Amino acid sequence: MKELIPKDDLGVFVDNHDTARVDSLFVAELFEKNHKEVLRDIRKITDPLSGLSEEFRQRNFAPSSYRNQQNKKQPCYYLTRDGFTMLVMGYTGQKAMQFKELYIKRFNEMESMIKSLVMARQEFPLLTDNIKLLHESPKPYHFSNECDMLNRIVIGMTAKQFRIANGIDKGKSIRPYLSEKQIQMLEILQKVDVGLLVAFPEYEQRKRHLEWYKQKLEEK
Repeated sequence: MKELIPKDDLGVFVDNHDTARVDSLFVAELFEKNHKEVLRDIRKITDPLSGLSEEFRQRNFAPSSYRNQQNKKQPCYYLTRDGFTMLVMGYTGQKAMQFKELYIKRFNEMESMIKSLVMARQEFPLLTDNIKLLHESPKPYHFSNECDMLNRIVIGMTAKQFRIANGIDKGKSIRPYLSEKQIQMLEILQKVDVGLLVAFPEYEQRKRHLEWYKQKLEEK
């Protein structure tokens, strides 16, 4: 399964369909179980006679494979948060409870990142693609901070503030409500910022360069 955002230390990643998932191998390791036991549990849950709907099984338990130390292809699964919850529901003990809480927290963090990524990608696709290249494990703020900076420079406020000020529904793109001049400036600055991300790691440095560049464009 292709990873949009790579696996973290708990095996949680984001796939190309903007869904947070966890690797069954990591679940087995952290819950101190043999991976074969975890596979057995998953197959029991996903058995057609288990009572789960086909839709739930397909959406939350994605079969895959990996190469073991002997380079042999072995089965594994990628689980969504709902799939993970269904799997570990019966895992008991103090350590199991601690890891359940840890995973739930990580899934929430990943889903927050997905929301930031989806919104950023709608407004600044070129910029978000390059942010993913520059950060091995990108955080939500890597996307939101950069997009907020561009919006503040061009329209004087963040996208969230613009929606509130103009009565636009949460999660809706602000592009249709901007002037052609504002959109053109955002497109230009987005391309400039791609280069600045490599040359100037510091946020304030990029901000100063973009503000200067915008001023020069407006003086023409």
